[in-house]
Amino acid sequence: MLVIGLMSGTSYDAVDAAAAGLRLDGDTLLLRPLGMVSSPYDAGLRAALAGALPPAAVPLAEVCRLDTGIGRAFAAAAVRADRELCGGRAELVASHGQTVYHWAEGGRVHGTLQLGQPAWIAEATGLPVVADFRARDVAAGGQGAPLVSLVDLLWLRGRPGRAVALNIGGIANLTAPDGTAFDTGPGCALLDAAVREFSGGRQAYDADGALAGRGRPERRLLDRLLAEPYYALPPPKTTGKEVFHAGYLRSAGLFDGIRPEDALATLALLTARTVADAVRSVGAGEVIASGGGIRNPVLAGMLREELAPVPVRASDELGLPGAAKEAYAFAVLGFLTAHGLPGTDPRSTGARRASVLGSLTPGRDGFRLPRAGARGPVRLVVEGAGGGP
Repeated sequence: MLVIGLMSGTSYDAVDAAAAGLRLDGDTLLLRPLGMVSSPYDAGLRAALAGALPPAAVPLAEVCRLDTGIGRAFAAAAVRADRELCGGRAELVASHGQTVYHWAEGGRVHGTLQLGQPAWIAEATGLPVVADFRARDVAAGGQGAPLVSLVDLLWLRGRPGRAVALNIGGIANLTAPDGTAFDTGPGCALLDAAVREFSGGRQAYDADGALAGRGRPERRLLDRLLAEPYYALPPPKTTGKEVFHAGYLRSAGLFDGIRPEDALATLALLTARTVADAVRSVGAGEVIASGGGIRNPVLAGMLREELAPVPVRASDELGLPGAAKEAYAFAVLGFLTAHGLPGTDPRSTGARRASVLGSLTPGRDGFRLPRAGARGPVRLVVEGAGGGP
């Protein structure tokens, strides 16, 4: 089956569309990567989305406009991926949507909201769409995240040592071989928020860590930030920009006379330190890393220093490009849903049971329900990948 996975993460800068050939061979799921295209949000939509995220109060009319605008952006990315990566032969689209709110209180998740109406994708492509993946796991008592954990567990199963999968996007998360998975805290979310604040909105992020690289961490500020109670909570746990936003930084005194370069160096070290603490807590023998944060050389260097001697390897070395890994993961989750198979591991999300995820929007030819009796895979193999130790 040719599946397009659509993803826009907590950095909300673009829609990533990855295409994969997926097939079950006994208890093994084979994934053939076909590539990724990335379509940036237009400036108006990105500004509207930024203005709607917590802690902003937003009227329902704006939520409706965003749901439509994001849906159309996802639809355009899917059409492009089908044309450029699949030769017009894609069979299914799996859309994560854009997370705008993750309702976590008292160690539980009570709800989660992803915008990007899938009807726009189905109408533009003619293909069936699986979307709204997280809500079913939340309804089953889970955190609704990190949903890529099942894919990580299948992918890294049998790897020598204790390989831990790490993704650093706006929020960072990890998956350990025993199924333990959780958000470690901010990835690039606070770095991006600080850059926007210091630049008056002219810059969205610290390109190549240039500013952080010229600064020195401010230790007292770092200590204040490390006192955040979230870090001490036991897993499973999830968080988001509901907690880690510009207002959070203002409350911590980040903008009180500190040089921007030093503030960003402090925030980079905060991410590296909290990720490293989390990785050590699950006894990692190696780290397989992906996400935009790994492409920030200052943050990546600090992380390697904090984790030494535990090696940090890019997921690209094992056949899954780091920039596209989450989009490929949602292609896998969509494939599982289309075959009536669970897309979660309760050890990772804390749910009562594994659930078949998502809601289905039929394509022009409807949607064929899967045959009864299909069995879930126990491992995932990326075709054409090396990945030796």
